[in-house]
Amino acid sequence: MRAHPNAVSPQAVSDEGNFAAEGVHRSDATAVNKANTRTLYKNREPVYPKLVHGTFRRAKWAFMILALAVYYILPWIRWPRGGNAPDQAVLADFANARFYFFWLEIWPQEVYYITGLLILSALGLFFVTALFGRVWCGYACPQTVWTDLYILVERAIEGDRNARIRLAKEPWSVSKLTKKLSKHIVWILIAAATGGAFIFYWHDAPSTFFGLFDGTAPLSAYLFLGILTFTTYLLAGHAREQVCIYMCPWPRIQAAMTDAHSLAVTYRYDRGEPRGPHKKGQDWSNRGDCIDCNQCVAACPMGIDIRDGAQLECINCALCIDACNEVMDKVNRPRGLIAYDTDLNITNRLAKKPSTYPFVRPRTVLYASVISIVGAVMLFSLLNRVDVQLNVIHDRQPPFVMLSDGSVRNGYTLKIVNRAGMVRNFAIEFDSPVPLSLKLVGAEKDADGLLQAEVEPDGVRELRIYAVAAKGDVKTNSFPVKIRVRDTQTGVIADSAQVFLARK
Repeated sequence: MRAHPNAVSPQAVSDEGNFAAEGVHRSDATAVNKANTRTLYKNREPVYPKLVHGTFRRAKWAFMILALAVYYILPWIRWPRGGNAPDQAVLADFANARFYFFWLEIWPQEVYYITGLLILSALGLFFVTALFGRVWCGYACPQTVWTDLYILVERAIEGDRNARIRLAKEPWSVSKLTKKLSKHIVWILIAAATGGAFIFYWHDAPSTFFGLFDGTAPLSAYLFLGILTFTTYLLAGHAREQVCIYMCPWPRIQAAMTDAHSLAVTYRYDRGEPRGPHKKGQDWSNRGDCIDCNQCVAACPMGIDIRDGAQLECINCALCIDACNEVMDKVNRPRGLIAYDTDLNITNRLAKKPSTYPFVRPRTVLYASVISIVGAVMLFSLLNRVDVQLNVIHDRQPPFVMLSDGSVRNGYTLKIVNRAGMVRNFAIEFDSPVPLSLKLVGAEKDADGLLQAEVEPDGVRELRIYAVAAKGDVKTNSFPVKIRVRDTQTGVIADSAQVFLARK
């Protein structure tokens, strides 16, 4: 998108000066971030976004509240699992190599579920970006959420945009020191709460919380608490939009995710130009609807002017839409001078062609199809997931032993994984074309002559088992066998295909 060539340059007049109509004031805000001033690095110019009201601002409040509530509250939710399993709903238990998510328990051997979830998340982001541009950045990105929270605190203590600018220019006084100190104290407390909440996802939340105060928490907890407190305070309180412009790669990657039909926050210059001041009672003919009030610039948390066209810095938060709609209401012009739209639609309207919003197109169909396939595979795997696993290793040195009576012995190491929250007994069986005599080291046969092993809840038991074939029964150098473990109570089975080695 490009700015219209007839656009006039902003005039630096007072934000309090009467402009256009009653209740409409021209802001002295200017874009501090723009393409023609963007360098590899430059000193940050402060951005003081103005509070606006409207649909998109309410949506951002809702996303912020939801995201913060989930992040801070989730580790405190209890989810009884029985046995020795932790009762925390969401926990990454590195000590015991487990990941718990409510009813789901992921073992190290099932890390592919985490991989699948990451793939789905990435594809979902691609899909949403193809449809609506960088809405992730504008609404749900942690940098946006925490920066919004920090600006909320800043606004509550120091006031809205004009008050914050005046305070920044004032000489130091008791009042200014009190406000600045109060703001930074609250920021640090939020940062500490953020770091603490992150730690609670890796350790039991209640015990770790009290342990942080009485000195019994692990050293790693204090280390990551310090790191995350510092980074949250630095990035959300001071770096802010610089993170999006310089640190984050997504603004540059998104170009490959979008096409001509991807929606973005767009200044409709076909309707807004030529722009210029408008006085109350003045005719609207032969001019655009933009009255050059700069309210869109004052509301932008990225410090850009959306009327300059598509920009790397724009995060599609749509606060400029709310600001512009408020102005349009006051001057009795239709809303939507700034809206989610495409440059292609503007070109079509200038050519007297209808606007189109094709949500179903090859790119979105491709993303949706891959998401469906990956999701279906993961769902099928979860629905068919069993809570017992058998791993078997055949002895390698020596691969078999010739006994004095001419019989042949093979040794196997079994690892039985019990993912249930209860003690389970497993019967160990061999399927073989040749009769085999079995001996389980450290265990006895039951009354039916079956080998059995007891495995603790959420535990792994390693066993040694020997299989012996009589001399006259061995006709080949090797034959296949299947080793099976069966839960004696539920009948759940896990097996492993192996081979019995011999010499004729």
